[in-house]
Amino acid sequence: MKITEVIRRPLVTEKTTVMKEDGRTLVFEVARRANKLDVKRAVEKLFGSKVAEVRTAIAHGKQKRQGQFVGRRSDWKKAYVVLRKGETLPEFAENA
Repeated sequence: MKITEVIRRPLVTEKTTVMKEDGRTLVFEVARRANKLDVKRAVEKLFGSKVAEVRTAIAHGKQKRQGQFVGRRSDWKKAYVVLRKGETLPEFAENA
């Protein structure tokens, strides 16, 4: 899997903003089949920051309906990336 395919987008929510304020934790939506090592390598290569820890979680898709028709959104994966002490946040994360 290519490094650019692993990280889909950064997640910006109230919870992730509070986590980012400690200066070390970033949250990304990642590819469903990416493992912790893939995420660690991608962050270190793309942003140049050393990673201390990676936690992943599967977010299950919601069931939606439009009148009588029922559908389901896809499941997706997110990764909580904790940077090593002394590492700075990438530029995009400082302003968001």
